[in-house]
Amino acid sequence: MQYAPVVVSLPIADRQTSYRFYQDALGLEAVGEPAEDGIPEPLQFVVNEGLRIMLVPTGGFGWVIGEAQMAARGQSECVLSLPAATPEEATRLVERARAAGAEVVVEPGQRPWAFTGVFADPDGHLWMAIADVT
Repeated sequence: MQYAPVVVSLPIADRQTSYRFYQDALGLEAVGEPAEDGIPEPLQFVVNEGLRIMLVPTGGFGWVIGEAQMAARGQSECVLSLPAATPEEATRLVERARAAGAEVVVEPGQRPWAFTGVFADPDGHLWMAIADVT
């Protein structure tokens, strides 16, 4: 069985802030019909043919996960990675995210495994720009 597209849902505090960030920082386009606030509902961005990011307000996210608890801001169980062709491209992605309001968690630089930089979106979700130059 194939699952496509895979949808990664992330809790968010503010639809407008997240909508602008994902467009400005990551260059993603939202899909779907606009709601009354002009933002598609549900708020989804196509990362590629096989992956979508769905941004769910925390109240709705809590409703979906029932009795389970959401991780507090700043506590992450996963890092979402975006490939870059070169270290310069990875650095540009991190800088574009910073300009859009991201907190840069790890400045771009060479690591033992690859050239990476990590930033947190407005809700604290971690994104890594990675250029495998090994």
